Parts: sequence; structure tokens; C-alpha cells
Amino acid sequence: MTTSVPAARQCRTTPPPPSMLDRMTLIMDCFYGRAVRLSIEDVARATRLPRSTTHRILVDLVRLGWLAQTPAGYCIGSRALSFGNDGGHGRLREATAASLHDLALRTGMVAHLAVLADADICYLDKVGGHFAAKVPSWVGGRAPAHSTALGKAMLAWLPPEHVDLQVGGAMTRQVNRSGRRLETLHQELARIRGRNGLAFERDECFPSVAAAIRSAEGPVAGISLCGKVDAQLERVAPLVARVAKEASIELFGERRAIRPRHYRPAPELPETWSPEAMNSLLAVGSGGNWM
Repeated sequence: MTTSVPAARQCRTTPPPPSMLDRMTLIMDCFYGRAVRLSIEDVARATRLPRSTTHRILVDLVRLGWLAQTPAGYCIGSRALSFGNDGGHGRLREATAASLHDLALRTGMVAHLAVLADADICYLDKVGGHFAAKVPSWVGGRAPAHSTALGKAMLAWLPPEHVDLQVGGAMTRQVNRSGRRLETLHQELARIRGRNGLAFERDECFPSVAAAIRSAEGPVAGISLCGKVDAQLERVAPLVARVAKEASIELFGERRAIRPRHYRPAPELPETWSPEAMNSLLAVGSGGNWM
């Protein structure tokens, strides 16, 4: 599903500029607001550029990282994110800032907010005390989506073929080093959906738990808590789930997210939950099955 360009952006009365730099800027100006996804036709219509010219420039912008191509269309890329063109991510940071601070204060752990950027996650916010300086993440920095709790929390709510396109190439290049394979990742994502969207990563130096902020169309961002090696993730997992739910409702309203029919069923879950954590988790998910 693409997000069409509003009429105000389609009503160009002057001919397109001859300069390639001007044309690239004209195309980049089409990508505004939250989670915009545009097709080639959308961009060509908005800029009044020939379709062949539009396609050629889009290919170059994707290659350079200014834009990213997904099955849902073109969107803002990781390089544009790092230069402050956040594609509406300021609203995400505003909606979650207080909750991230509260999570960090209540748990003594480091709270993150991130979005998917090609095969990576891009950190939008990081909150924590003195311990935060030891965690090798920074606002604007990136990490592989397939090997982080934040990335997997978001990937779990994408169609499998979208996951393959998003991270398959990166995993193929890194498989000898990471030991992870695409089929194993899909099994992990099924388990995450079986846990109402909670993703755990215990193989990192700093274990973490994450959940996705979701609209009816799919994942928009992710929130996580990251702690020391002995962190009891199950105890704080319900807090992460609750914050993600509240942010989803604030941003997109109280509505169920669509669960595609072709999602694979979740296998048996290997994690052991404390009764307290499980009760809290069930309480979070009881009001309308939001995840």
C-alpha cells in the first residue's frame, strides 16, 4: 500500500527543472510526513518528470541511501535519517519521550526508540543513566535488524516476503560471522508473534527486550530496554509491551492491527516466564488483542 501525494503537492504549474540536482531535490521533497511510501507513478505525477527519468533518479537515490525501496513503495532512507530528515519521526520521539525516561528510571536500564532503515535499525532516541555510556548505541546510529531485539520486534509484523527482501541480502553476507540463517529468523519471528510481539535478544553483550509500535498497516517503530548480562528481562518485558501499546494508541488510535493470513503459526516457546511477568503480560494484552 502506498501513500498518495496530496493534491497540493501534485499541482506543479511550472515545467520540471533541467538540473539533475534540482530534479533529485524535487523528488526528495515528495517524501514528507510519517511513514510515507510512494510508487514511481506517485513521484512522477507529483514532480511532472517523465517516468523513465523518475525511475533512473530513484535508483540512484536508493543506491546512495537517500531513499529505500520496499514492497510497499519508496520511502526515506538511512542517509536522509542521519541528516535530520526524519520523515515525521519527530512525532514518534515526542510521543514516547516521557515513557522512555520513565522506563529507564523504573528499571535502571537503557531505553531505546528505533525505526527500520533498509536492513538495519536506526536509533531515534536513547535514554539511561551512567550505564548508557557503556552501551554502544547512539541517536542516528544503526545496527543489523535481524540480530537485535528492536529489529526483530518490527520484522515480526512484516509479511515473510518483505522480511526476505528487507534483510535477506544482509544476512547472506553475514551468515558466516553471525551463524544466523533466514529460515531461523522466520522461526524467531513466529515465536515473537506468539508472545504478543515481545522480542528478546540474549546473545548480545547487553541483553534486551523490545516491542513494536504499530499502526493498522504494520510496524512503525520499536521500543526496547537493554541491560547488563544478568538482566531479568522477563520482569521488565510487560513494561515494554505496555509502553508500546500506549504509544500505538496515542499515535494511531485504538484499533486492531491487521495480521496477514500467511503468517506462520508460532512454535513452542522456549522461554520460562515467572508467574508475575506472565500475569502482567496477559493483563497488557487483554484489552482488545492489540498486538
